[in-house]
This record gives sequence, structure tokens and C-alpha cells, in this order.
Amino acid sequence: MSTGNLRIALAQVNPTVGDIEANADLIATQAALAHKAGVQLLIFSEMVLTGYPVEDLALRQSFRNASRIAISELAKRVASSGFGNLVMVVGYLDQIDGATDRLGQPIGAPQNAVAIIHNGEIKARYIKHHLPNYGVFDEFRNFVPGEKSLVVRINGVDVGLAICEDIWQSRGPVAELADRKVALVVVPNGSPYERNKDDLRLELVQKRAREFSSALAYVNMTGAQDDLVFDGDSILVDSSGELLMRTKQFEDQLAIHDLNLPLRTSAPDVIITDENQNFEGVMHGGIASRKDDLAEIWEALKSGLRDYVKKNGFKSVVLGLSGGIDSALVASIAVDALGPENVHGIALPSKYSSEHSISDAEDLAHRTGLKFRIVPIETMVHEFVSNLELTGLAEENVQARVRGTTLMGISNQEGHLVLATGNKSELAVGYSTLYGDAVGGFAPIKDIYKTQVWQLARWRNELAIYLDQTPPIPVNSIDKEPSAELRPDQRDTDSLPDYLLLDQLLVRYVDGDEGAASLIAGGFSHDLVNRVITMVDRAEYKRRQYPPGTKISARAFGKDRRLPITSRWRER
Repeated sequence: MSTGNLRIALAQVNPTVGDIEANADLIATQAALAHKAGVQLLIFSEMVLTGYPVEDLALRQSFRNASRIAISELAKRVASSGFGNLVMVVGYLDQIDGATDRLGQPIGAPQNAVAIIHNGEIKARYIKHHLPNYGVFDEFRNFVPGEKSLVVRINGVDVGLAICEDIWQSRGPVAELADRKVALVVVPNGSPYERNKDDLRLELVQKRAREFSSALAYVNMTGAQDDLVFDGDSILVDSSGELLMRTKQFEDQLAIHDLNLPLRTSAPDVIITDENQNFEGVMHGGIASRKDDLAEIWEALKSGLRDYVKKNGFKSVVLGLSGGIDSALVASIAVDALGPENVHGIALPSKYSSEHSISDAEDLAHRTGLKFRIVPIETMVHEFVSNLELTGLAEENVQARVRGTTLMGISNQEGHLVLATGNKSELAVGYSTLYGDAVGGFAPIKDIYKTQVWQLARWRNELAIYLDQTPPIPVNSIDKEPSAELRPDQRDTDSLPDYLLLDQLLVRYVDGDEGAASLIAGGFSHDLVNRVITMVDRAEYKRRQYPPGTKISARAFGKDRRLPITSRWRER
């Protein structure tokens, strides 16, 4: 069997949902770079032209029309720029023309598609077959699935197409492409970050390549969209599954690699270019080193916050600094993501605040360089409490709500986005005050358990020491016992089990969906299990009102885990 060369490029980029014009510019810029490097096949991520996920924007006819017009204009634009001989695989939003609305399908028949572009024309289109309907995905609501496989011939190489979820399922395109004996499978993806998912992706890509007996190019996006972060980590393997190229995590990159592949192995649906063309030199994209677990999480949290702020038109953030570990960690993430000049920390002491709550906040500000000020709330709290005659828990919560109102007032006046500083442990059991410490536009550590908060804080300080920098988080903020400081000598353990034990149980109940019987059989006491799951179940109404935040785990609160607020079901 004769073989030939194909120079391919994986365009790992960060699109913005709905900004079709800017996304088209991004694609055109990558096309220019690829053309200059002699690339013959340029592959982008899933729905790169519209951004991803588009959710119910897919149901708007105006948005679908804009996407379809933009993909045609993009093809002409690239050709007029002199790059027409470059073959491009570009994800976009399409629809079925003339479709009749059917029960169970979204009105307008929108489709998750890729266009194969060459010489100013769309030579072929492929439609995503498998629409994920689990976790954060709700694609049955938004799209109509494709029904046909697609093989195109590029420079004599027969190339099969699949989109993201298509390769996670063994039927459909996977089975069809294996039968069609292609030399290369191209897979555009919008695959959100989760802990340890990069290992799963690599194993899957290698497995499918061996099943296809073909090379496989897996292209993922970067950046963040609402609560999702995309970590890049694009992959190229040969027909035996051997890793040829792997891109950096959480960074935009145009990765180029030369392949030697069998020619004319299949019966293509579309022939784009039949003759194999040589190119000068040899290019190998290389294999980027992997980040360790905590470094991955930090980059995800940083990317999630950075893009949420910037893509929503903010320039700066504001948060309350209590001197505790949660606000210190959020502030450090914000400084890394946005720069210290764009982070405003506010100490909001009440009569119950300890001396170290202010001194530790000041120390954090000094270490990080963020903008810091003190706004005492005692007088404001007194007015509320005295006028309403509040006592006990109601009085405690007024303090949190005055702090929240103060932060929102500063936000309105100065234009900052308010950051909520609660962690996943607190959110799980409802250890927060609605309209108090729960206020904000974004919650960076919403999916980080308390024990992980400590781990990340220590890791970030160790990184600073390694880089010969000042550790950003005061040691006292890490080491001192957690307290909301809403009453004299208050400690979190007054209301909660020890965090080490609590988090172990929460991981199994929240992330693992284990029932009470399983938890008790796993070694937790009956009283502890009953106490914790009751708190978790009763706090659903609070979680529904909490700001969005970066998804890290496989089961984050929000789209991943949706339970009814009104429910009499209780685990026993």
C-alpha cells in the first residue's frame, strides 16, 4: 500500500459564546499561521465559530442563521486571503432545512456540525451523532442528531469525522468508520475539565485508534464558559495508539505535526484533493509535560475566574477578606488570574471580629499587592438589630447580610464583580447565609471541598517559594481554626463535624450518590450519616441561589447535581 505525507495542525483556541465575529477573526488568524507553516489540514474544536456550549441559543433562528452565514463568509474570507488551498475543519451551529417538527426534538432542528472548507467553499458537512444528556450536558434539548458517517479525501488520505461524544460511544460513527478503513480520524471536541479526565481521554483516544486501525487527531478548546473550563490537552496518536503529539494544558496553541499515512484506503464521500503533495522539512509538535493534580486544579480555577470576569465585561473584582483561609485562597486565585491591581479586598469587621482577622487580611494584601481597605460594619449592624429587635441566629445572620450588602454597594458604585468565597463543604451542608456571604456574581471555589482548600493554599505557597517569590497566603490563615466570627468564640466545629471527616462523607454522598445504608456500611456512624445528609438535603434551596462557580469535580452543584427543593424523600 502506498503512503503519503500530511501536515496537520490542531488549533487549540479559546472562543467566546455568541461572539461569532470575534471567533471568526480568531479562526482566520490561526489559518494564516497554519498556511505560513505549510499546513495542509487545520482542525478546530467543536462549535468554535459560535462558542460552546450554546445551550438554548441553539433554539433561536436568528442565532442559527448568523452561524450559517458566518461559516460561508469564513470560507470566502480565507480563500480571498490566499489560504484557499488549506483544508479546514471548523465547528459551527447548523440546522436541517425543511425539517418537520417532531415530538421530542428541538424546534428548528438545530445541529452541532463541522464544515470542511477548501478553496472558498464548504465541501462537506458532518453532524454530531451522539448527543450527551448527562452531567452538565443537555444536548437532546438543543440539537437533532446526525445519521450519516463522513469520509473525505485530503491529499490522497481518507479522513473520517467524529465530534466529541461520538467517540465515547461504541456504536454509530465508531463502528462505521472502523468498517470504512480510513487512514485518519479527526475529532473536534468541547470537553470540559474534570480532575483526572486527561488520563481517561488519552486511554479512549488510543483505544479508538487501534479499533479504527488509523491515526486519530483529538482537538479540544481552552478557556471557560460560565461554570465550565476547557483545558485543551489535544492529542494525536498513530494507528497503534502510540502518542505522537500532545498539547499544553490550559494554553492556546497551534500544534503542527507531519504524518505519513496510507493513501486511498477507503471509498470517500467527498474528494477534496486526491494527489499527495510533499512539503519542506519535517515538523513534530512534541509532547507537552503534564501538570500535577493541584497545579491542574489551580489553572482551572484561574482560567474559570479570568474568563468569567473578562467575557462578561468586568475589569476588576471585589471580595470580603475575613483573614480566614477561604477568602485568602479566593484572593490569591484572583490575583493570579487578573493581576493585583484588579483585585479589591475589603475587611468588614464587626464587634465579634478577632484582632487577627484584620491583621491576617492586611498581611494577605501586603503579600499579594491587591488593593485593600477596611469598612467597619458594627454601626450598621446595630441599627438593624436594634430596630428589628433581633437576637440569636437572626442577629448573627444580620452581620453576614450587612457584609453582603456592603460588598454589593461597592460593586455598584465602582463597577467590580463581587466574588463569593464559600467552599463546597459549606455549600453542601448549608453553612452560609443567604444574601450574606452567599452574595456575589461568581464563586471561584464553589466546587472545592474545605480539605482541598487547605491543600491548594499550601501548594500555592510552596510554588511561590520554589519560584523565589513571596508566598501569597499568610501561614496563620492556613493554620488557625475556622470560624465565621458571628458570635463570641465561635468555631465551625460548633455547627459541623470536623472537616476531614465531613469531607470524606460528602465525597461519597454528594459526588458518589451513595445512600445512607452504604455510608453506614462504609464505617460512618448512623448518627453522623443522618445528621450530614439531612443538612445536605435541606440546603438545596440555598444552593439554587448561589452564584455560578468553576466546575472541578465530576459532580459539581448545579447542572451536574439537580435535586428538587420540595421533596419529602429522606435517606434513612
